[in-house]
Amino acid sequence: MNQISLMDYDEALERFDPVIGLEVHVELNTASKMFCACATTFGAQANTQTCPVCLGLPGSLPVVNGQAIEAAIRIGLSLNCQIASRCCFARKNYFYPDMTKNFQTSQHDQPICFDGSVEVEVDGQVFTVPIERAHMEEDAGKSLHIGGTTGRIQGADYSLEDYNRAGVPLIEIVTRPVMGTGAAAPAVARAYVTYIRDVVRALGVSDVRMEQGSLRCDANVSLSPKGSTVLGTRTETKNVNSLRSIERALRFEICRQAAILDGGGRIKQETRHWHEEGEYTSPGRSKEQAEDYRYFPEPDLVTVAPSPTWVEQLRVSVPPSPTARRRTLRQAWGLSEAAMNDLIALDAVELVAATVEAGADPAAARKWWTGELARLANLAGLPLDHLAITADQVAQVQALIDQGQLSDKLARAVIGAVVAGEGEPEEVVAAHGWALVSDQGALQQAVDQVIAADPDTAEAIRAGRTQAIGALIGAVMRLTKGQADAATVRQLLIERLA
Repeated sequence: MNQISLMDYDEALERFDPVIGLEVHVELNTASKMFCACATTFGAQANTQTCPVCLGLPGSLPVVNGQAIEAAIRIGLSLNCQIASRCCFARKNYFYPDMTKNFQTSQHDQPICFDGSVEVEVDGQVFTVPIERAHMEEDAGKSLHIGGTTGRIQGADYSLEDYNRAGVPLIEIVTRPVMGTGAAAPAVARAYVTYIRDVVRALGVSDVRMEQGSLRCDANVSLSPKGSTVLGTRTETKNVNSLRSIERALRFEICRQAAILDGGGRIKQETRHWHEEGEYTSPGRSKEQAEDYRYFPEPDLVTVAPSPTWVEQLRVSVPPSPTARRRTLRQAWGLSEAAMNDLIALDAVELVAATVEAGADPAAARKWWTGELARLANLAGLPLDHLAITADQVAQVQALIDQGQLSDKLARAVIGAVVAGEGEPEEVVAAHGWALVSDQGALQQAVDQVIAADPDTAEAIRAGRTQAIGALIGAVMRLTKGQADAATVRQLLIERLA
């Protein structure tokens, strides 16, 4: 990386006002592609999910995916958008190797959803994010650059094309310029994309996994002199693939642009690439010249005209907003606002909710996801929801504790084994022999053995030094290999030494 001049973030915000804009691409989870019947399974062998339509072969004719239209409308309604009574598809003409037809079937001046807005909260302050449009289009294929060290085309020996993704349904959600966010601009961007992810996940129309590309974000930012109403020149950081990176990429760009403007330079309107390993952006392609995509209506597809009755039926199916749902859950679980914010920061709200729905107490579910499971995720460098354990399995572990079959210590071992792929909780307990000793006779025998082995401590307890009982409890736990219930052991010791 060449040396990049950066201004201190706080200084940049004293001198400039940031304006952000976000383009979020959501890949739908329909069984087939946008305009053909090809499968959309992620990770399939390259170029095995293609046909003449998605390869753009002469004579092939597209047919629009009705499920994709329904998903687009439901997304738009969730974002408080207007739904167009009529809209059409258009050809967006440009050449990339991963575009089989040399054009992308998208929507131009007639998007299916428009004029929406959502509210997001950052550090107790609510920001409104205006949404210009949400439109339907098809995804491109995937270029694999072979050789080199970065996986990018620069320095690669050659490139391969996988067209399995070509034609997969996409919804692109485009904001209007988001002003007035000040120093919170990067955090607002992160909160907004999190909101979009949670909305789409609740609708069930996409798995919204950023690491798999089913949720992608292009983050735009420009700087204006403090107090000015004139927008600055923006840059567009492409395909940022994590929530954390959205925030950091925008923060970096604000510092970089501020340093250039402070030195009398000008910002180039261009795309930028975010480098995760070094946490910096580098130039992509210039956008100084307006690109002429030569849009024209797609002649092979009919106009889409959703009836008002259908739209209203879909409106009823839209779940509460993430903000409203979290408010309801916080009240039901009896959490403070700070405790709920901790769950949000860990991205654990829905995991806890699913564990509660599976039968666990809210306090217990929260304890596991913010404690042991968060620790395991951190060690593995994974998001919480990528751990190889389900909410139902966590609830099963808690049920074994509630039934007196596991201690917390043994439960942590069971969870670790489940995450490691050893099986269901009850299978793990049986395989390792980790169930608590429930035979009162066996426990009494262990207590008697420990008392006999340490008469001095036993006599001290009889003399009133009750705090010494901890040493005997520990000895019983060691003797039973941690498979005794500590509270039961304490009670047996008290009775024996009375």
